[in-house]
Amino acid sequence: MKFKINHVNKYNKIITKDAQVFLLALVNKFSDRINSLMLKREKRQDRYDTGELPNFLSETQSIRESDWQVALIPDCILDRRVEITGPPDRKMIINALNSGAKVYMSDFEDSLSPTWYNVMTAQVNLKDAVRGTIEYTHPTKGKTYKLNNKPAVLFVRPRGLHLWEKHVEINEKLIRAALFDFGLYAYHNANYLYEIDRGPFFYIPKLEHHSEAKLWDDIFSYTEEYFDIKRGSIKATVLIETLPAAFQMNEILYALKDHSAGLNCGRWDYIFSYIKTFRAHPEHVLPDREKINMNVHFMRSYSELLVQTCHNRGAHAMGGMAAQIPIKGDKEANDNALEKVRQDKLVEVTRGHDGTWVAHPGLIPIAMNIFNNIMPQNNQISHMVQHSVINQADLLRCCEGEITLPGIRKNIEVGVQYLASWIAGNGCVPINNLMEDAATAEISRAQLWQWVKHKAITNDGQIITSDLVSLLIDEYVNRITNILNNKNLNDTYNDAGAMFKKMTMKNTLENFLTIRAYDKLTEWAK
Repeated sequence: MKFKINHVNKYNKIITKDAQVFLLALVNKFSDRINSLMLKREKRQDRYDTGELPNFLSETQSIRESDWQVALIPDCILDRRVEITGPPDRKMIINALNSGAKVYMSDFEDSLSPTWYNVMTAQVNLKDAVRGTIEYTHPTKGKTYKLNNKPAVLFVRPRGLHLWEKHVEINEKLIRAALFDFGLYAYHNANYLYEIDRGPFFYIPKLEHHSEAKLWDDIFSYTEEYFDIKRGSIKATVLIETLPAAFQMNEILYALKDHSAGLNCGRWDYIFSYIKTFRAHPEHVLPDREKINMNVHFMRSYSELLVQTCHNRGAHAMGGMAAQIPIKGDKEANDNALEKVRQDKLVEVTRGHDGTWVAHPGLIPIAMNIFNNIMPQNNQISHMVQHSVINQADLLRCCEGEITLPGIRKNIEVGVQYLASWIAGNGCVPINNLMEDAATAEISRAQLWQWVKHKAITNDGQIITSDLVSLLIDEYVNRITNILNNKNLNDTYNDAGAMFKKMTMKNTLENFLTIRAYDKLTEWAK
């Protein structure tokens, strides 16, 4: 066994020799399988590019039509009506656990820029949080933050199967980031959480096929056996945030039967996945992002199918993210933003969801009040909402709406600004009073690529060309660097603009923005 780990001595309390043994065991048992599953993703996308459409699988019809349910839900997560998410920053962890939300999902994926420092300190922070010893003192204000006596339940979202941890090699090969994040967290915390009946609990991102859910089920079973904890103690909520996965909700729950903690509507990544899946299909060009809400037909259908499926199987059907954040100094704008949150959460609870996500603690009382009023019990799993039968056409129907020049500029602003923050080490960024993460940046990138690729036309008659988008990207970067007038920041924005432009102009849509951007983070931390 040969490990090559960046600054192992600096983090030897986390990357212990025994932790390395567990990571190696995960790699030996599951790496080849993950590699095979990723190749199958590429082959499926090739078929979509040549005309095949995602659909319900004929070979798993018996799973969809037979009578079964997932394992019983642990008492501590029966009530998940409001969950808050964010990166495993030390102060963020404390504030989120103290926020009054029922669950805090600590995120290694869409809201974390995976610098080595960020990834390692996240593991340290979570180990302390699990034991209730986490503290943070503000470096200038001197204020100390500690956990209160009733913290939220902790879930952890490791990075997706498609990503590598580029700071760690085992036998001269990189380790999958999902195994690294999960493995270190499980090694240090699985037994402790099991003993106090708090899990461990996870969110699993970006699955595209039920065979990937079965992989995770086997990883969980192996981990339970390794640490001698009861089978089924590990629970995971799967984010349905890819279009192919929407056709396999029953199969995904079935694959994780003993380990399932329901499904979640990962709405922003789902929109991105819709574009990516149909990247070769001009008839599926989407309008401005702001026109794509949970009431357009394909999004509503996806939400309703998720509720139907989860409740039929005895599982939580979790709603999506409210990205708004409170706006200081502008009462009218703040009131409008909060009203959007109210309406969004009202739609979710009346549609049958058992809980929802928010990005900011200030939104928790709003979401909590709405769910309390409509859903006074822990959840509404037993309530079978009578939605219509959802078929393939419902999930694939493109929505109508205009593409506008302001919509193009907004995508450029979000994409470049987020990417600049990400490569500078910050993966969760407030932009225009919305909390943007990798998922929304992916929509921005994918929409621009789609509009250029298929020569979409704006509402004022302009054909969207690579020259037009390139010009607008340059204009934005020049404007922002002139305002900043700071060499380091300007260099970062210039890098982000060049990278964003290259990905937008390519003939084929790259799978993930973060794969290319990760190259900027591979200098080993000091």
